[in-house]
Amino acid sequence: MKALVFHGANNLAFEDKLKPTILQATDAIVRITTTTICGTDLHILKGDVQTVTDGRILGHEGVGIIEEVGANVMSFHKGDKVLISLITSCGSCSFCKKAMYSHCINGGWLLGNSIDGTQAEYVRIPLADNGLYLLPPDVDEEAAVMLSCILPTGLECGTLKGQVKPGDKVAIVGAGPVGLAILLTAQLYSTSEIIMIDLDDNRLEVARTFGATQVVNSSDGKAAERVMSLTHAAGVDVAIEAVGLSQTFNICQAIIAPGGYIANVGVHGKSVELHLERLWASNITLTTRLVDAGTTPMLLRMVQSGHLNAKKLVSHRFELSEILKAYYTFGNAIKEHALKVVIKNTITINVD
Repeated sequence: MKALVFHGANNLAFEDKLKPTILQATDAIVRITTTTICGTDLHILKGDVQTVTDGRILGHEGVGIIEEVGANVMSFHKGDKVLISLITSCGSCSFCKKAMYSHCINGGWLLGNSIDGTQAEYVRIPLADNGLYLLPPDVDEEAAVMLSCILPTGLECGTLKGQVKPGDKVAIVGAGPVGLAILLTAQLYSTSEIIMIDLDDNRLEVARTFGATQVVNSSDGKAAERVMSLTHAAGVDVAIEAVGLSQTFNICQAIIAPGGYIANVGVHGKSVELHLERLWASNITLTTRLVDAGTTPMLLRMVQSGHLNAKKLVSHRFELSEILKAYYTFGNAIKEHALKVVIKNTITINVD
């Protein structure tokens, strides 16, 4: 089969790999029909994620058709259309019992990390009963694939971890796909104001159409000053970091109000400086989290009912054979005006 393979920092190849097979009785083999690229994949490409080694097929998001199931898979059958969650969980370990599925002793974030992922014609899904969600045959796959990672991440790591509540003033630093997913989910909690901060005017204008009440371009290094002006020097109740850089984390520290929450969502490849000399007496809460995907069923119902328009996160579409071009587009998002890129597997012929 064809797959997108990581060969070290800044080195990707679209090449032939062996089709996966059932290794455990709880596995399923899924023929990918739709996948996408995550910002985390770009961090992997830069060499920021040390657990990803040479030869790994990337990708942790996808929709597909079940090709084969192991003997102990109870909830799914060959031919089912499924959503693939980025998180693999056993449901029985100590972390799963605490609903911390991302830290599952037998799973966690495996796909495209420590095992081969979804940017391929086929993928093996371990512990399939917990890692897949049944989809109706006529589902909009472009909307559904946004539920593999980006929307649960935005809701759980940003909106919920930041304790967003009615009336809050919220600032989101980073108007990329994850930041926009946070913007969509924060509005579910009746905030009074959402300020979007980014370097790219195009993404900021997209954020306005998604519901941001104010936008701030941070390219001149004065974003914090502008936010403090917009809030009459009060700061924001919740500051959400959605990039993974020291500069963006510093903006959050500079604009948080006393008693506020800083929710870190971005993947940090380097250390940042925590300014406790300013914040030690401010009663703030700083949170981190890896998405557990426990909200996926709820988000799926919201998308299916039309209450959450996930498809508007998609800006570009490619075939699987064009995945290197898709990476270029996504990796040069400002130049290409890119949000999420959707990749369709038109290589594999359905012989069911």
